[in-house]
Amino acid sequence: MVETARRDPASRVTLLGNKSNGEQPVSCRHKILKIAPTSFFADYGCHVRILEETLALQKRGSRVIICTYRSGRDIDGVEVRRALSAPLANGIKVGSSKRKVYFDAWLAIRSLSASLRFKPDVVHAHLHEGALIGYPLSKLNRAPLIFDCQGSLTSEMLDHNFLRRDSTFYGPLRQLESVINQGAKAIITSSHNAADLLIREFGCDTSKIFPVPDCVNPDRFRPKWELSSAIKESLRARLGIPEGRKIVVYLGLLAEYQGSSFLLRAAATICRRQPDVHFLLMGFPGQRRYQELATDLGIQDHVTLPGRIPYEEAPLYLSLGDVAVSPKISETEGNGKLLNYIATGLPTVTFDTPVSHEILSDLGVYAELGDSDGLARALESLLVDEKGAMQRGYELRERALKRFNWNEAGKMILDIYEWAAGR
Repeated sequence: MVETARRDPASRVTLLGNKSNGEQPVSCRHKILKIAPTSFFADYGCHVRILEETLALQKRGSRVIICTYRSGRDIDGVEVRRALSAPLANGIKVGSSKRKVYFDAWLAIRSLSASLRFKPDVVHAHLHEGALIGYPLSKLNRAPLIFDCQGSLTSEMLDHNFLRRDSTFYGPLRQLESVINQGAKAIITSSHNAADLLIREFGCDTSKIFPVPDCVNPDRFRPKWELSSAIKESLRARLGIPEGRKIVVYLGLLAEYQGSSFLLRAAATICRRQPDVHFLLMGFPGQRRYQELATDLGIQDHVTLPGRIPYEEAPLYLSLGDVAVSPKISETEGNGKLLNYIATGLPTVTFDTPVSHEILSDLGVYAELGDSDGLARALESLLVDEKGAMQRGYELRERALKRFNWNEAGKMILDIYEWAAGR
């Protein structure tokens, strides 16, 4: 059984928090230094994972300090140490950028200062840049380095069109990624697909890889049918969405690797056939670009782009939807927005990727990757079959409760800390 766990990351996680004799692992207090090379908190993606992990660990008696960039917004009850103010180091930063090397240098200085004062017993680093910064700090504090990996560094750069495979930098960056992967005592992945990639493409030791999939806070993201019609109608009117229209919702970054252009082209196809459909596309930073594309496609009256939605208000906005969509085209990154959708009870359409299948299973409706016409057909199938769509929503909510709960993930992560510390 132990050998099977070493070979299979999924089996290994099953063992964590589920002792064969029925005994639950004992949660002990930890001093955790999290390194987040991003503008925490910015209401999307990895920020949500960092926040919800932190809240789950605090709930179990650990103290967590997050070191992050200068920019971002503070969250009540979360301790944050921000990098010093410096020229060009402010503002929300999304995706790959040459300037991140500069931001990370300032973050490394701040993380060193925080670690000397805090003296953590665990260094929990997010993203590859965080793990690179965290490695010397883990040695300095004799604390295990836990690398929270949400996908491949170089694959993300390719997805963001920041790097090409034929670039002279591709090989060295791929090698750097491999070195970073090998330096951690334990690697937490946001999906089993990411765990398989680490083993298959980077030769990582299976025994130190622990899939802890993205989860959702089901108390924050309540099912849409619990919210009063009056509240929803008031928000709908404030957004200027005409009465009587079915609403397709999207909440996340607006970018090409998120499939935003594919989604708008699918919307154009649907609106020609079903003029009673409206698309509420929430997020940033590409509102102007995609508003212009909607105008070019002739569907500007069927698309609303309200910009960034605070995480605390996301459940309210999602409750307006009849159907949710995530046309993300990256096959290596996580897709946490799906969990917010399903916890809200929204039937969901995505492109057919391994991560989407992990989250939605056979309850999702899938289109071939990069096929905007297929995406339109998948969305229409749910918009037409209202009763079937509603049933999917109920079942997806149950799936979220049973399989993707941050309370359980918090127990897993504490077990990983204990394993990494040799206890």
